[in-house]
Amino acid sequence: MTTLLRDVRPLFELKGRNYIITGGGQGIGFAVVRAIAEYGGNLAVLDIRDKPVDEYNTLAAQYGVRTIYLKTDVSNEQSLTASFNRAVEFLGSVHGAFTSAGIAIDKPFIEQTWAEAQRIQDINVLGTFFTTQLVARQLLKQGTSGSIVQVASITSHTVLPRHRMSAYNASKGAVRMLTEALGVELASDGIRVNSISPGFIDSEQTRVVRDKKSPEDSAIMDTAPPLSRIGNFNDLTGAVIYLLSDASAYTTGADIAITGGLHVGRIES
Repeated sequence: MTTLLRDVRPLFELKGRNYIITGGGQGIGFAVVRAIAEYGGNLAVLDIRDKPVDEYNTLAAQYGVRTIYLKTDVSNEQSLTASFNRAVEFLGSVHGAFTSAGIAIDKPFIEQTWAEAQRIQDINVLGTFFTTQLVARQLLKQGTSGSIVQVASITSHTVLPRHRMSAYNASKGAVRMLTEALGVELASDGIRVNSISPGFIDSEQTRVVRDKKSPEDSAIMDTAPPLSRIGNFNDLTGAVIYLLSDASAYTTGADIAITGGLHVGRIES
């Protein structure tokens, strides 16, 4: 059988497609929001912040896309469901999602409280689980295929040096396994589910953790990865566009580790 080759560039286009992004008000989530807009996708952004970063307000005019921002607590069923329904009403249909809402805590295991650990699981795991469920149900209702990208973490692959993040690690391990389970279960419906696993990324959340560490422990973020630097948002967005687009039509249940090599080895200083 001869397979006809197609041009690659058009496979990455998202023009006219509609996406739901949780945690898209800042950080990694907003970086993906911006990238989707650049590729022509319309956006519904769900985030617990009162308002997104200022640049969000420029995207519609700059890229000719439609956007809506909905303050949402993804750990609350009523809040998430109401925002999702409003998003679908605004967009008209859904082609996929990026579930990046998440929190972390760097604290000794024996000192972490029930409330702290519960909050991490509620947002990182259940928020991801039920956002994905809502998107999958909508795709089935539409009778269309789609792509969902979840955010796991390097901590679902290995333990970071000098980090005490057991509750976060457990949550991201759950997200990565959820990706694999749904990648298989939903494949027959034409719904692809994949994840990315960021390593040390220069973000608002990382800076908060960095500020609480000693200079020696903080420096590990820059020196431990084999590529000898901390990552940035642009290191992540290309992989997400690939996974959302038709370029990854034969990819599901996969995780892309974007860690500077840290998930498989580290530079010892």
